[in-house]
Amino acid sequence: ETPSNFRCEGKLDDYLKEQGVVGIYGVDTRELTKILRDNGAMNAYIGDKPLQDLSVLQEYAVKNAVAKVTVKETKTYGEESAPYTVAFMDFGAKNSDIAELTAIGCKVLRVPADTKAEEIFAMNVDGVVLSAGPGNPAENVAIIEEIKKIVGKKPVFGVSLGYQMLALALGAQTAKMQKGHRGGQPVKALDSGRVYISSQNHGYVVVASSVTGGKIDFVNVNDGTCEGIDYAEQKAFGVQFDPSACSIASPSNILYDKFIANMKKEKTNA
Repeated sequence: ETPSNFRCEGKLDDYLKEQGVVGIYGVDTRELTKILRDNGAMNAYIGDKPLQDLSVLQEYAVKNAVAKVTVKETKTYGEESAPYTVAFMDFGAKNSDIAELTAIGCKVLRVPADTKAEEIFAMNVDGVVLSAGPGNPAENVAIIEEIKKIVGKKPVFGVSLGYQMLALALGAQTAKMQKGHRGGQPVKALDSGRVYISSQNHGYVVVASSVTGGKIDFVNVNDGTCEGIDYAEQKAFGVQFDPSACSIASPSNILYDKFIANMKKEKTNA
């Protein structure tokens, strides 16, 4: 309230108001941390007066999250002469994921989340990436139905939300976590035993016991949850973590290498 640094050009309170950002103070954040640690993630309300009806808070849920963040029309990235063309189903991905694909020789067609499988096949792509994104994977029923049509026809690489929807399309189940994975998380590759440090931000998980037709190949070191599944026969696989922001990406990204290898195999057999 009374800043004293000689470089100060204004108050934080005034700046937040100018930017339309809600701020709170006088709250014991350590106590909140303990509550969340013991009880798991929960909804919160910030207001200028207490809620009289707590059911409003308890029943609140994010809905149609993917539809709110996906692109509205197809966008193209990379060189026209690139050896591989990839359909990138955008569920709310970061531009860095597309940059990673163009850097390894892919022309990327970033398509809206509601794009039909037939439309993707008509683009003559060599593979399909199911991107990361927000919300409950199971609510995207229509998208999951289209993924079912794509798997087995084209190599597929699912990331985070995309990985969860790939698993749902192939018969697995997802569940809300008591405590989501936020920030740095250690993941173990079961084939090599090597542990990688990954970046994650999700509150849902694929239920390991429900996985059929695929092999779990990554698990979380902290809680043992499923972090990656390989559906080798369908040339489809996915991981819960960001493949670009992970120690797995150095010196070369074995996940993108695997995706490229699947597309190369598909082109060779075509």
